[in-house]
This record gives sequence, C-alpha cells and structure tokens, in this order.
Amino acid sequence: MKALTLFALALTLLSLTPTFGQTKSIVGFYNVENLFDTLDTEGKNDIEFLPGADRKWNTQKYQEKITHINTVIETMRYPLILGLCEIENKAVVQDIIKGGNLAYTHAIVHYESLDRRGIDNAIIYDSTKLSLAESGIIRFSMPDKNRPSRDITWAKLYTKKDTILTMVNHWPSRYGGQVESEPKRLVAAYAAKSFIDSMTVVNPKIKIVFMGDLNDYPDNRAPLLISELLRPMITAESGEFGGTHNYRGEWNVLDHIMVSNSLLKKKGMRVAKKSGRIHSEKYLLDTYKGNIVPFRTYGGRKYLAGYSDHLPVTINFSLN
Repeated sequence: MKALTLFALALTLLSLTPTFGQTKSIVGFYNVENLFDTLDTEGKNDIEFLPGADRKWNTQKYQEKITHINTVIETMRYPLILGLCEIENKAVVQDIIKGGNLAYTHAIVHYESLDRRGIDNAIIYDSTKLSLAESGIIRFSMPDKNRPSRDITWAKLYTKKDTILTMVNHWPSRYGGQVESEPKRLVAAYAAKSFIDSMTVVNPKIKIVFMGDLNDYPDNRAPLLISELLRPMITAESGEFGGTHNYRGEWNVLDHIMVSNSLLKKKGMRVAKKSGRIHSEKYLLDTYKGNIVPFRTYGGRKYLAGYSDHLPVTINFSLN
C-alpha cells in the first residue's frame, strides 16, 4: 500500500512538472478603470481625479487602487506580458510595479496619447524572459479632430528563438449609442488591421497577440475586422457570467485577446487553444440593484473602494 501511495505521488508531481525546454506563462489584459495620479497635468482634463474635485481622489485612495491592481496581477500569476488601459501616464505604471512583486522582473512600454483626459495604454513584460526589440504607437484620426482617441501601443518582444508582436488597444467608447459611435471604432479597427497586414507581408509567420478594451462585442463590425486575421481567445464561455463588463444588468465581452494562427502551432512560442479565461474571483464582484457586476472604484461620485468596472482576461502561453 505504501509503495502504491508513493507511486501515485510521483505521478502527481510528474504531471505538475513543465515539459523540458518549455516555460508556461500567462498573457493578460486589464482595463484598470481610471488609474489617475493626484496631480494636475498641464494640457490634460484630469480635474475630476484631483483631491479638490467632487470625487475627492487622494493619495490614500490612489495607493489602495495600486494595491488592488497588484492583487489582480498576483491572481493572474504575474503575467509574462500584461496589457493595461485607462492609465494616466508611465509614472502610475511604475507605481504598480514598485507596489507589488514585479520590481526586479518587469519593464514597461508606454507612450503618451493625445486623449484629452490623458488616458493611455501600456505594456508590462517580464524582462528576465523577454527582450524588447522595438516599440511604438499606431495613431489614427477621429472624425471629430477635437476629440482624439487613445493610440494603439505595440511592442516586439523576443527570446533567443522567437519574436512576438504585442498590441494593446482601447478603442473609442460607445458614448452616444453603439450605432452612432461605431464609425469611430471602425477607424481604429482599420488602423489596427492595416498594421497587422503590413507586419504579415514582411513576415507571414509572425506571432501576434492583440488585446484590449474594444468597446465592442465580438459580433460587432469592428472586432470582426480583426478576427478575419486573428483567432479570438475570449468568448462569453470563457467566464462564469458570459462577459467582462456589465451594462444595465447585461453581461458581454468588451475585453478581447486575439492571437495569430502561428501561435497555435506546436513549435516555438504558442498559446493553448482553449485557455482564454475571464477572471471572476469573488473579490472582483459586487451587487448592484440585485445584479452581480464588477466591483468598481466609483459609482458615480461615490467611492466604492473596488477594483474596476471591467474583469481581467488571460490566456495560457508557452515559451520555447
């Protein structure tokens, strides 16, 4: 009996051991909902997140928000690559890294966008496993020149054997209604698609991870333009409630991860095909008017001390 017990234990340990030569990791995306510092930035309309404004945003609330984000990062198991949106500047991303367990392992890709509130995207990556080849932004013009949108932030990251192109998006909102606002998201989608096309012309086997809050559902026109080229990894079935965001009691997917077919091959860097996950741990949820919703930082001007109005998403990723 003792021998059988030891044999069973050995099989369990073997099943938990990664295949030789492979490093299993997580790639994720998180809309952190209005991560502003407490300073007044010249040229940006960030007044609602200043200590003297109605929301009474201050250092204590800011630090609590940083702690919350690091709790989510820990739940994600410290992603190899993490895309973030709704961050005000590089300094707040640096505070995320310094406030958790990423200080000695992760680096940042960030560019200032033209968004009037100062909202940007960022990429955090594990610099002990990946090196940065190059990075940049995709900037596109909105129909209303006075309301520029967030840029698409991208980075080429590589190991000794492989390169992966990561793109982080935060497309124009649905303000004014889905139909009325859709042309703005189509502009963003065509810009992203054109960039992907240009990269695949140069290298048809390029490995791509495309992620972001697209402010559109998977079957809307703008996301479908991207899914013509890349494989969607996040669906309603990826989570407990059928989405990453709740609007008027209805859940749906606004936060997407898509990958190139080259990342679904058996060799080199690759993604597990059915590994897309919407995280819905209890601490990320709240109840509002009888509905389960993401536990957000503010409800209107009322401070709720929550995490975000979006749930984070991840995929399982293997290096060489």
